[in-house]
Amino acid sequence: MALRLAIMGGGRIGSAITAGLLEASWCEPPELAVVEIDSARRAELSHEHPGLVVVDTLELAHVDRYTGAVLAVKPDVAEGAARLLGAVGVRRILSVVAGLSTQRIEAVLPDGAAVVRAMPNMPVLVRRGVSAISGGSHVTSDDLDWADGVLGSLGGVVRLAERHLDVVTGLSGSMPGYLFLVVEALIEAGVLQGLPREVAAALVAGTLEGTGALLSASGEPPEVLRAQVTSPGGTTAAGLRALESRAVRSAFIEAVAAATERSRQLGR
Repeated sequence: MALRLAIMGGGRIGSAITAGLLEASWCEPPELAVVEIDSARRAELSHEHPGLVVVDTLELAHVDRYTGAVLAVKPDVAEGAARLLGAVGVRRILSVVAGLSTQRIEAVLPDGAAVVRAMPNMPVLVRRGVSAISGGSHVTSDDLDWADGVLGSLGGVVRLAERHLDVVTGLSGSMPGYLFLVVEALIEAGVLQGLPREVAAALVAGTLEGTGALLSASGEPPEVLRAQVTSPGGTTAAGLRALESRAVRSAFIEAVAAATERSRQLGR
């Protein structure tokens, strides 16, 4: 069976893409290879996905020019990994490396190689992620469709010009971290007001999930839904007043700006 895709890196994001593609029947296990240098992680992947090609070098995966590849390694080794892909003939790469531009990846590949840059977020682990993609200088509409198909197995996909991807990183890429901090704070608030921790955790997690589903299903902008739950002089109004008095809105704006700038720094 011919190999359709090689994933460079079997860490969290590489593993999520692997699981998503197999669960969505995008390919059969023997059509997918994961290249991972850590032996323990290779053993875990082989156990989780029987039939999956799990190797420590590209040569053992039998990759050729017809094989697409996902670059899912840390930024400090990404260009070296891309160079290895180019050396074995890969001509189509989807990079999920934060901050690394298509131009830098193209610079270590043979002329004409197609590079699609993407920024998925943590909910791809449960196939509920949102990813943004943009194409490099040699990318065609077919290449973008291919990348869309890969990441579409893990959730929603939007297409943007590459100049926007650092902002996507600062917003949706980093947003799970912001929300987990909010969840932690709300659970602690419930405990301080007398709730058992497990009850507070269940209330907060359930409300967060339900609120997201409501926002998605209603089609209403968030300010409209916020107004609907905020009765004049009521409890929500009192809580929102406390948040606004402490510049919570401004803090989130500054957080996205800081994360965006950090993404730009990683790409320099």
